[in-house]
Amino acid sequence: MRARRHSPEQIIRKLREAEVMLGEGKTTAEVARALEVSENTFHRWRNQYGGMKASDAKRLKELEVENRRLKQIVADKELEVTALKELAEGKW
Repeated sequence: MRARRHSPEQIIRKLREAEVMLGEGKTTAEVARALEVSENTFHRWRNQYGGMKASDAKRLKELEVENRRLKQIVADKELEVTALKELAEGKW
């Protein structure tokens, strides 16, 4: 099976389809196979996106990207501070 990325909107649509199938009495394995994902991926999606609307999922992804960027900025600043302290102490 080829690895591919799904957008948050696609994931939520597939989870809604899955809920219908599960309501019809299908097993988790059958549902995952119908959605063309592994059972692990299906469970991960349910944990992460269960009960969300498409707009909520999109906002979540945006916040994750922003958080990653801010963490990188903080790490860069911390590195600069450490380097300046070492320079001020004459440890170069």
